[in-house]
This record gives sequence, C-alpha cells and structure tokens, in this order.
Amino acid sequence: MTESHEHAGAGADGDAGADTGVDTGAGADGDAKAPPAFAPDSLVLNRKLPLWYQVSQSLRASVLGRPQDASARLPTEEQLAAHYGVSVLTMRQALKELETEGLISRHRRRGTFIEPRARRVSPVRLLGSVDAIVAQQSGEATTVLGHGPTAVPGDLAEFFPDCAEVTCYRRLRRDGESDEPTNWAENAVRPDIAARIDVADLERWPMTKVLRDVVGVKISRITDTVEARLADPVTAELLQVPLLSPILHYTGVTYDAEGHVVDVARIRYRGDRFSFSVTVEAT
Repeated sequence: MTESHEHAGAGADGDAGADTGVDTGAGADGDAKAPPAFAPDSLVLNRKLPLWYQVSQSLRASVLGRPQDASARLPTEEQLAAHYGVSVLTMRQALKELETEGLISRHRRRGTFIEPRARRVSPVRLLGSVDAIVAQQSGEATTVLGHGPTAVPGDLAEFFPDCAEVTCYRRLRRDGESDEPTNWAENAVRPDIAARIDVADLERWPMTKVLRDVVGVKISRITDTVEARLADPVTAELLQVPLLSPILHYTGVTYDAEGHVVDVARIRYRGDRFSFSVTVEAT
C-alpha cells in the first residue's frame, strides 16, 4: 500500500485555523491549572498493513490508556498526521474509525474530543498489528490478582521446551466507569523476561505493551486464537456471570525476534460485553 504524505486541507470538523488543538483548561479567572496535553504513543508503521488501521489502533490504545487527568481534547488532524508520519486523509480515516466506535466526537470549529463513555460492546479485531493487540487490552482498570513462578502447565509445554518453570500473572480487568468485571487474563512468561517486569506496570498497561515498550522485547509476531467456551467456576466467579454461560476465550502466543515464545496469554472475555471481528483486506 503506497502512502502519500501530502497533507490535505482541514476537514469538516474545523480542526485547522484558530483551533490550536491545545486545551488550556483555564477558567474565567485564569487560575485553574491546565491538564496535561493528550500525548499519543509512538508507532512504527508496517507498510504491509493498511496505514489508517494501524494509526487508529495505536490512537485507540493511547485514548483508552491515557492518564485520568489528561486533556480530553485531541490535537488537530494536521498535528496527529505529523506525529504518525501519514497524510491528513489517512489520519481522517483513522479518526473516523474511532468516532464510529464511540471513543471520540468531532465538532465543527471546536475540535475532536474523547468521549467520557465508550461503547459497551467492544469488538475484538485482529488484523496482524501488535498495536491492535495493545489497543484491545487497553483502557480498563486492571488488578493484579497474583503472580509467581510455577511449573510449566502441560498444555503449554510445547511453547516452553527449554523451561522447567514460567512466571504466571493473573489479572482482572473492570470497566472504568461501572466497575463491572469484563475479562480476566493469565500470562505465562519466560522467567528471564519476567525478572525484568515491574508488576506495577501491569496495572497500568497491557502485558504486550510492557514487554515491547518497557522490557524491550523485540516482538516478531503474535499468534491469536479465539474460541467460544463455557464459563468454568473460576471464570464465573471472577466475571460475575452464571456458571457455564458463554465466554470468548482468547489465546495469544508472543514470539521474539529469534522465534522464541516469551509469553502465552489466555484471556476470558464476558460473552455479553465483546464481539469478535476479523477484517480481510483484498490485495
């Protein structure tokens, strides 16, 4: 896919002109402290995937994972396009995706703002981007239920043939507004990698982001499997759903640049809160 970096003019949302894209947060008396500006994460673009999709997923993760005191106002289209290194047209398409999802709203002559409430049913979308995985796992309150070394589970032995044990992390995610549990995750991580993980980071960011951006693992690929299952007793209790009710069971196997498995994530999503969607692009 060839990307033009020729920036187009301002769109109908009126981001250009007098709109600086900076939310000062000052009141009429000028004494109110300005909230920190919204700062999107960096992104390394993969030219084999649609650029608008990669940008939308990276921006989605930034929106959902932003500090609570950050400004709700996004930079202008032109500023975001320059940040990601894409054209304004591509940026506009990415923003349209987030608007359709209900994460942002766009107002003529006022700018683009993060919606205080996100759509309740979150799509699980997989299109080959690590940032898509980060985006899917961002934006919810996370509690680390426990962590520590354990013998490699029998069903994971094929992924860790040279390890006698792995470090297991158990986390529960809740809706940031309703405090309703939405999913819980188990991660089995190679011990040498786990030794470099600060557990506090896992209450702020998804495991994939911690591995890539904090620990510095060079992730080459993630293999995903999503299947329908029935809630077991542990899942039913944690997610507050009836025993044997339907859930989405996600397994993600993360490989480093040498082809070694560094993490196997198993996430149970409430069936009434998530849908599964795959986009196939024609070549």
